Amino acid sequence: MSSLPPQQSQQSRGAARRRQRSTRLTVAVALLVLAAALVVAAVVSGSATLTTAAAVGALLLGAAATRITHSELLVARREAARDRAEQAQQYRRLTERRTAEATAFAADMRRKVEDREEAISQLEKAHANAQRRWVEQTRKLNDEARRADAAERGRDEAESTAAQAIVVVAELEVEVDVLRAELDAARSDLAALKQARSA
Repeated sequence: MSSLPPQQSQQSRGAARRRQRSTRLTVAVALLVLAAALVVAAVVSGSATLTTAAAVGALLLGAAATRITHSELLVARREAARDRAEQAQQYRRLTERRTAEATAFAADMRRKVEDREEAISQLEKAHANAQRRWVEQTRKLNDEARRADAAERGRDEAESTAAQAIVVVAELEVEVDVLRAELDAARSDLAALKQARSA
Protein backbone atom coordinates (compact mmCIF):
# COMPACT_ATOMS: atom_id res chain seq x y z
CA MET A 1 0.00 0.00 0.00
CA SER A 2 1.47 3.37 -1.04
CA SER A 3 2.14 5.93 1.69
CA LEU A 4 1.59 8.80 -0.77
CA PRO A 5 -1.78 10.57 -0.87
CA PRO A 6 -4.02 9.43 -3.78
CA GLN A 7 -3.50 12.62 -5.81
CA GLN A 8 0.30 12.57 -5.48
CA SER A 9 0.38 8.83 -6.22
CA GLN A 10 -1.71 9.40 -9.36
CA GLN A 11 0.57 12.24 -10.44
CA SER A 12 3.69 10.07 -9.95
CA ARG A 13 2.08 7.25 -11.96
CA GLY A 14 1.28 9.74 -14.75
CA ALA A 15 4.88 10.99 -14.80
CA ALA A 16 6.22 7.41 -15.00
CA ARG A 17 3.86 6.66 -17.92
CA ARG A 18 4.99 9.80 -19.73
CA ARG A 19 8.65 8.78 -19.29
CA GLN A 20 7.88 5.28 -20.58
CA ARG A 21 5.93 6.68 -23.51
CA SER A 22 8.65 9.15 -24.47
CA THR A 23 11.26 6.32 -24.30
CA ARG A 24 9.18 4.05 -26.57
CA LEU A 25 8.54 6.82 -29.07
CA THR A 26 12.23 7.76 -29.01
CA VAL A 27 13.14 4.12 -29.79
CA ALA A 28 10.61 4.03 -32.66
CA VAL A 29 11.95 7.29 -34.10
CA ALA A 30 15.52 5.99 -33.72
CA LEU A 31 14.57 2.80 -35.62
CA LEU A 32 13.06 4.87 -38.46
CA VAL A 33 16.15 7.11 -38.57
CA LEU A 34 18.37 3.98 -38.63
CA ALA A 35 16.29 2.52 -41.47
CA ALA A 36 16.57 5.76 -43.43
CA ALA A 37 20.34 5.85 -42.83
CA LEU A 38 20.71 2.22 -44.03
CA VAL A 39 18.74 2.95 -47.20
CA VAL A 40 20.73 6.14 -47.89
CA ALA A 41 24.04 4.28 -47.29
CA ALA A 42 22.97 1.41 -49.56
CA VAL A 43 21.88 3.78 -52.32
CA VAL A 44 25.14 5.72 -52.03
CA SER A 45 27.18 2.47 -52.22
CA GLY A 46 25.40 1.48 -55.44
CA SER A 47 25.39 -2.21 -54.61
CA ALA A 48 22.15 -3.98 -55.50
CA THR A 49 22.63 -6.63 -52.84
CA LEU A 50 23.35 -4.03 -50.20
CA THR A 51 20.39 -1.94 -51.38
CA THR A 52 18.12 -4.98 -51.18
CA ALA A 53 19.40 -5.87 -47.75
CA ALA A 54 18.99 -2.23 -46.66
CA ALA A 55 15.44 -2.18 -48.06
CA VAL A 56 14.54 -5.39 -46.21
CA GLY A 57 16.21 -4.03 -43.03
CA ALA A 58 14.41 -0.69 -43.45
CA LEU A 59 11.11 -2.59 -43.89
CA LEU A 60 11.76 -4.63 -40.76
CA LEU A 61 12.85 -1.55 -38.78
CA GLY A 62 9.78 0.38 -40.01
CA ALA A 63 7.56 -2.55 -39.04
CA ALA A 64 9.19 -2.64 -35.59
CA ALA A 65 8.75 1.14 -35.23
CA THR A 66 5.11 0.80 -36.35
CA ARG A 67 4.58 -2.04 -33.88
CA ILE A 68 6.09 0.01 -31.04
CA THR A 69 3.98 3.04 -32.01
CA HIS A 70 0.84 0.87 -32.31
CA SER A 71 1.43 -0.76 -28.93
CA GLU A 72 2.07 2.70 -27.46
CA LEU A 73 -1.19 3.91 -28.99
CA LEU A 74 -3.09 0.94 -27.50
CA VAL A 75 -1.49 1.54 -24.10
CA ALA A 76 -2.32 5.25 -24.31
CA ARG A 77 -5.93 4.42 -25.19
CA ARG A 78 -6.20 1.93 -22.34
CA GLU A 79 -4.70 4.47 -19.93
CA ALA A 80 -7.05 7.17 -21.23
CA ALA A 81 -10.01 4.81 -20.80
CA ARG A 82 -8.80 3.94 -17.28
CA ASP A 83 -8.37 7.64 -16.48
CA ARG A 84 -11.88 8.37 -17.78
CA ALA A 85 -13.25 5.48 -15.72
CA GLU A 86 -11.44 6.81 -12.63
CA GLN A 87 -12.75 10.29 -13.35
CA ALA A 88 -16.24 8.89 -13.77
CA GLN A 89 -15.89 7.09 -10.42
CA GLN A 90 -14.61 10.28 -8.79
CA TYR A 91 -17.49 12.28 -10.29
CA ARG A 92 -19.92 9.59 -9.14
CA ARG A 93 -18.50 9.70 -5.59
CA LEU A 94 -18.51 13.51 -5.69
CA THR A 95 -22.12 13.49 -6.92
CA GLU A 96 -23.11 11.02 -4.21
CA ARG A 97 -21.39 13.15 -1.56
CA ARG A 98 -23.03 16.33 -2.85
CA THR A 99 -26.39 14.58 -3.07
CA ALA A 100 -25.98 13.37 0.52
CA GLU A 101 -24.95 16.88 1.61
CA ALA A 102 -27.93 18.38 -0.25
CA THR A 103 -30.26 15.82 1.33
CA ALA A 104 -28.81 16.51 4.79
CA PHE A 105 -29.08 20.27 4.17
CA ALA A 106 -32.69 19.90 2.99
CA ALA A 107 -33.53 17.76 6.04
CA ASP A 108 -31.84 20.29 8.34
CA MET A 109 -33.70 23.19 6.71
CA ARG A 110 -36.98 21.22 6.88
CA ARG A 111 -36.36 20.58 10.59
CA LYS A 112 -35.57 24.27 11.16
CA VAL A 113 -38.72 25.31 9.28
CA GLU A 114 -40.78 22.86 11.34
CA ASP A 115 -39.20 24.20 14.55
CA ARG A 116 -39.98 27.79 13.47
CA GLU A 117 -43.55 26.82 12.55
CA GLU A 118 -43.96 25.11 15.94
CA ALA A 119 -42.57 28.20 17.69
CA ILE A 120 -44.90 30.46 15.67
CA SER A 121 -47.85 28.19 16.50
CA GLN A 122 -47.01 28.33 20.22
CA LEU A 123 -46.61 32.10 20.06
CA GLU A 124 -49.94 32.43 18.26
CA LYS A 125 -51.62 30.27 20.95
CA ALA A 126 -49.97 32.33 23.71
CA HIS A 127 -51.07 35.53 21.95
CA ALA A 128 -54.65 34.23 21.61
CA ASN A 129 -54.68 33.23 25.30
CA ALA A 130 -53.31 36.63 26.30
CA GLN A 131 -55.97 38.36 24.19
CA ARG A 132 -58.67 36.18 25.74
CA ARG A 133 -57.41 36.98 29.26
CA TRP A 134 -57.23 40.68 28.37
CA VAL A 135 -60.84 40.59 27.11
CA GLU A 136 -61.96 38.78 30.28
CA GLN A 137 -60.11 41.25 32.51
CA THR A 138 -61.53 44.18 30.55
CA ARG A 139 -65.03 42.72 30.89
CA LYS A 140 -64.53 42.19 34.64
CA LEU A 141 -63.17 45.70 35.01
CA ASN A 142 -66.18 47.09 33.12
CA ASP A 143 -68.52 44.99 35.31
CA GLU A 144 -66.79 46.28 38.44
CA ALA A 145 -66.99 49.83 37.10
CA ARG A 146 -70.71 49.38 36.40
CA ARG A 147 -71.24 47.93 39.89
CA ALA A 148 -69.26 50.79 41.40
CA ASP A 149 -71.35 53.29 39.42
CA ALA A 150 -74.53 51.54 40.54
CA ALA A 151 -73.31 51.53 44.15
CA GLU A 152 -72.41 55.20 43.84
CA ARG A 153 -75.85 55.95 42.44
CA GLY A 154 -77.43 53.84 45.22
CA ARG A 155 -75.40 55.67 47.85
CA ASP A 156 -76.42 59.03 46.36
CA GLU A 157 -80.06 57.91 46.35
CA ALA A 158 -79.74 56.64 49.93
CA GLU A 159 -78.14 59.91 51.03
CA SER A 160 -80.92 61.84 49.29
CA THR A 161 -83.57 59.65 50.89
CA ALA A 162 -81.87 60.04 54.31
CA ALA A 163 -81.76 63.81 53.86
CA GLN A 164 -85.45 63.81 52.94
CA ALA A 165 -86.22 61.62 55.95
CA ILE A 166 -84.31 64.02 58.22
CA VAL A 167 -86.35 66.93 56.84
CA VAL A 168 -89.57 64.97 57.36
CA VAL A 169 -88.55 64.01 60.92
CA ALA A 170 -87.68 67.63 61.66
CA GLU A 171 -91.06 68.75 60.29
CA LEU A 172 -92.80 66.04 62.34
CA GLU A 173 -90.90 67.11 65.47
CA VAL A 174 -92.02 70.70 64.86
CA GLU A 175 -95.61 69.51 64.40
CA VAL A 176 -95.29 67.38 67.59
CA ASP A 177 -94.01 70.40 69.47
CA VAL A 178 -96.91 72.50 68.14
CA LEU A 179 -99.40 69.78 69.08
CA ARG A 180 -97.85 69.47 72.56
CA ALA A 181 -98.10 73.23 73.02
CA GLU A 182 -101.70 73.13 71.89
CA LEU A 183 -102.34 70.16 74.18
CA ASP A 184 -100.72 71.97 77.11
CA ALA A 185 -102.80 75.06 76.30
CA ALA A 186 -105.96 72.96 76.11
CA ARG A 187 -105.13 71.31 79.45
CA SER A 188 -104.52 74.73 81.00
CA ASP A 189 -107.81 75.96 79.59
CA LEU A 190 -109.56 72.84 80.89
CA ALA A 191 -108.02 73.25 84.36
CA ALA A 192 -108.98 76.90 84.40
CA LEU A 193 -112.50 75.99 83.34
CA LYS A 194 -112.77 73.38 86.14
CA GLN A 195 -111.57 75.89 88.69
CA ALA A 196 -114.06 78.46 87.42
CA ARG A 197 -116.95 75.98 87.75
CA SER A 198 -115.94 74.86 91.18
CA ALA A 199 -115.74 78.45 92.51
